[in-house]
Amino acid sequence: MILDIDLVSDFVCPWCFLGKTRLDRALAELKASRPDIEARINWLPFFLNPDTPPAGEPYRAFLEAKFGGARQADEVLARVADAAAPDGLAFAFDRIRTRPSTLKAHRLCYRAQSLGWAQGKVQALAGALFSAHFQQGQDIGDSATLADLAAACGDRRDAVLAYLDGGQDTDKVQRMADGIRSQGIQGVPFFILNRKLAVSGAQSAAVLGAAILQSLETGKPS
Repeated sequence: MILDIDLVSDFVCPWCFLGKTRLDRALAELKASRPDIEARINWLPFFLNPDTPPAGEPYRAFLEAKFGGARQADEVLARVADAAAPDGLAFAFDRIRTRPSTLKAHRLCYRAQSLGWAQGKVQALAGALFSAHFQQGQDIGDSATLADLAAACGDRRDAVLAYLDGGQDTDKVQRMADGIRSQGIQGVPFFILNRKLAVSGAQSAAVLGAAILQSLETGKPS
């Protein structure tokens, strides 16, 4: 049985990283009891801040301006870290220097899916993008950094670099993101299960698992 999951996210959203972590747990638990189910995750682009400059912007200054000061920014980051800790996910916010534009990161994920990468490789790439930003402090708006991440997942570094710097699929990815917003999706992560059931936010693995089972029971539209 096929389980289709459309996952709307942005790679600079900490709640999306947590949402992916919880989804992975929900799917692992589901696989243990229902080995007949094959999950297929389709990553869809979302831009938290569409006006982010192509070269990015200073991370800390962005946070303080957004949340109203240093103390408020620290409180927000602490809440995220506390929420993620029970799931074994650790952030290294202090290592982040740049808040990047994620257009190239979304294009890279779009390319992998368009080329028909195996699910395991696509999910490894998505995880690597989150980890690079939130745990290693790398600039995932930089073509060379992205090419290194893709190469670690088995891609050809030179081909990825040429693709990213050549601008291919930029319009397609932007149109996809615009279309998602036009459907009323204003926050991420956002999960669409079997094109029947939507779940918003970084819900627990238990909630996601229950929603997945519900979507399987209701079936797909004809």
